[in-house]
Amino acid sequence: MEHTNTAQSQGGAGAAATPGAQRRVLVVEDDPTIVEAIAARLRAEGFAVQTAADGPAAVSAAESWNPELLVLDVMLPGYDGLEVCRRVQARRPVPVLMLTARDDETDMLVGLGVGADDYMTKPFSMRELAARVHVLLRRVERATQAAAVPPAGSLRLGELEIDHAQRRVRVTGQDVHLTPTEFDLLVCLANSPRAVLSREQLLAEVWDWSDASGTRTVDSHIKALRRKIGAERIRTVHGVGYALESPAPAGDGA
Repeated sequence: MEHTNTAQSQGGAGAAATPGAQRRVLVVEDDPTIVEAIAARLRAEGFAVQTAADGPAAVSAAESWNPELLVLDVMLPGYDGLEVCRRVQARRPVPVLMLTARDDETDMLVGLGVGADDYMTKPFSMRELAARVHVLLRRVERATQAAAVPPAGSLRLGELEIDHAQRRVRVTGQDVHLTPTEFDLLVCLANSPRAVLSREQLLAEVWDWSDASGTRTVDSHIKALRRKIGAERIRTVHGVGYALESPAPAGDGA
């Protein structure tokens, strides 16, 4: 049943001392052509790659190999990518780039809700996929560095509390589980409450993207964030971007 192969990238050309040179990426995809194309591209980028072709094999590989990132297709034999994501994330937090064959916003939101950090709709370019993998891993590095010297204290906006040191969020005193990307997006908005940030600004700040090709990714993450902290807390300015609402000083108490 297990269809898992390991392909360590040993001293690959072009990997030169980049942070991704020794990074482990698990690619989960049941289409042999697609999985080999993704694996080949990531190996060329200097990553160590392992592949799995179904849900059970993916969970087994994640447990035994401890990858630092998953590229995960939604539609898989055994059980689907959403269930794989749930099981892997229940064991330890791992950045997940989810792949979907359908341009279905519901699939995207469900994926983000179970712990995925980003998604791509097929067909996609291998160049963009590799770029997104690098971005997700850079975010993990930044979060690790920030944890070593965490910002002091918490930020409170009415009943919304953001604990920078613990990377935790509470609404009306209740913990809210956010993915790493959702947390970074919320912090970016909270750093300038009531100010409207464009999708391009958010892409640059949160995703490190220098172009506007991922604005739908921003929109989907905003929708997932609204479901968790309350839709009324994030205001949409059509054609511009988003703003985190901040209560008036005399408003919410305690």
